[in-house]
Amino acid sequence: MSLAETLSLALINLTSPPVLAFALGLIAVSIKSDLRLPEPVYQALSIYLLLAIGVKGGVSLSDATWSDVALPLLATVVLGIIIPILAFVGLRVTSRLDRVNRGALAAHYGSTSLVTFTATLVFLDTIGVSYEGFVTTLLATMEVPGIIVGLLLASRGASANVSWRGTLQEVLTGRSIVLLVGGLGVGLITGASGYQGIEPLFSGLFPGILTLFLLELGIVAGRRLKDLGLGGWPVVAFGIWFPLVSGSLGVVAGHMAGLSLGGATILGVMSASASYIAAPAAVRLALPEASPGIYLTAALGVTFPFNLIAGIPLLHSLSTFLADLIS
Repeated sequence: MSLAETLSLALINLTSPPVLAFALGLIAVSIKSDLRLPEPVYQALSIYLLLAIGVKGGVSLSDATWSDVALPLLATVVLGIIIPILAFVGLRVTSRLDRVNRGALAAHYGSTSLVTFTATLVFLDTIGVSYEGFVTTLLATMEVPGIIVGLLLASRGASANVSWRGTLQEVLTGRSIVLLVGGLGVGLITGASGYQGIEPLFSGLFPGILTLFLLELGIVAGRRLKDLGLGGWPVVAFGIWFPLVSGSLGVVAGHMAGLSLGGATILGVMSASASYIAAPAAVRLALPEASPGIYLTAALGVTFPFNLIAGIPLLHSLSTFLADLIS
């Protein structure tokens, strides 16, 4: 893919309603507006997005065979183990953070961002690129291993005393996992015929709901920007260069596992994203001495907007290049 085509895709992404809504949220914070979605509305939107993605993924999974899913699942698990290790080592080389905070960041970057994943689906739908319907299964699969590996790295040889029972319960019974896995089950059981009755709700309204959700996330991210100095510029830089490394690794792994151009793009973006729902809850419980100002700001204030603006089109360009190379 040429530079002109990459820039054209980036422009399409930048001018999409969800990304513009995110920018509006940032602007609202910068001008000190009192704009904010009520908390119950924000919670309802997040529940809708999680369940909608799970149900649609389950319907697509009902048409897939085990041979279609096996290699991508294996690649996802391997990435979920390797990425937090790379993040931990990378932070050790490039920053002065202690082991606990490096492990906390590794847990966030080893896990995934639902909204970045969702924005990627909308981006691919907009430019007419197809992808495997079972990618939601990959999203749910990658959510957990990275958190566990990050916590292991933080606790090994350090004063951190991780309560594994409580932490695993927090991760596995958290809203994101329950809704994604539960939605997958609903879609898998009901199939395409049952989905027809609820498709207007879970498909037709999806882009608009995502736009509202990203407006609120823009406000949340804007309010975290003031904490950028807590980890120093090495952490800010990490929030940009590491997603490019891990995302590229995910794209390559996706193609090696037999995913389509769009599927490999999604796996790449999943690998490049950082969790700010499941991981913060687990880290807060397991590593109370870790600084939320560092791991939340890096994940939500740096990496999330970077991926939303540049990471998605860049990783899609890499996936296109590799697809052309393979063919």
